[in-house]
Amino acid sequence: MSALSAVSGAHQPAGSREGWTLVWSDEFDAPDGSRPDPAKWVYDLGGGGWGNEELQTYTDRVENAVIRDGHLVITARAERFTGGDGITREFTSARLKTLGRFAQTYGRFEARIQVPRGQGIWPAFWMLGADFPTAGWPSCGEIDIMEHIGREPRNVYGTIHGPGYSGADGPSSHVTLEAPVADDFHVFAVEWEPEVIRWYVDDRLYATRTPADLPAGTRWVFDHDFFLLLNLAVGGRWPGYPDETTTFPQTMKVDYVRVYRRSQ
Repeated sequence: MSALSAVSGAHQPAGSREGWTLVWSDEFDAPDGSRPDPAKWVYDLGGGGWGNEELQTYTDRVENAVIRDGHLVITARAERFTGGDGITREFTSARLKTLGRFAQTYGRFEARIQVPRGQGIWPAFWMLGADFPTAGWPSCGEIDIMEHIGREPRNVYGTIHGPGYSGADGPSSHVTLEAPVADDFHVFAVEWEPEVIRWYVDDRLYATRTPADLPAGTRWVFDHDFFLLLNLAVGGRWPGYPDETTTFPQTMKVDYVRVYRRSQ
């Protein structure tokens, strides 16, 4: 664990990262009020807790995910809402993914994000193995590029999950910033190469994982295509639940998402 100052990672021209070639991006530059680009993103929908006892229903409404001021804005709202699954819950939000639109093996995966704040608020930028629909979780593998829980306002987490090392057993690291993470935009990234994954905040390396970090008898499953996800959860076993200090709405603002391959 180390301490980092808040560096905003100013918006730079896409494709300008030395040693890497841009292969996919979303700059979220559509007109205000636009929906996320359906050629790049699809929605997860519904409630039910999402395996973590979360409180929100995910929707495809512009109230929960919309382009505004050159950002994708994902908003968690305190509102009684019944989703298409018939479950009525007390919060809404959005979860977007590139499943069926884009996936890649290895590369640099980064996003410039300003996270929300508050007890019980849980934003994430992460990846799942593209074989998720058939292999299921955790066999497909999961790479959490950025998770932030509101009760730890200065911490950013990076974690991997796979068969035999999922949930609380997933190898995890965190970095502590000098100021609350929500105070500014930050660039969250992983550089994923054969048998190694490195985590960065604002281009500062804070964690590295290899097969040697896995529990004995388990296997490294990070050698095939993964797709991207962005979501903002409310509550859950890990972050805990909103309390009287939590205010709504809370927004997760994404300036861009970019994926690179190593330059030849």
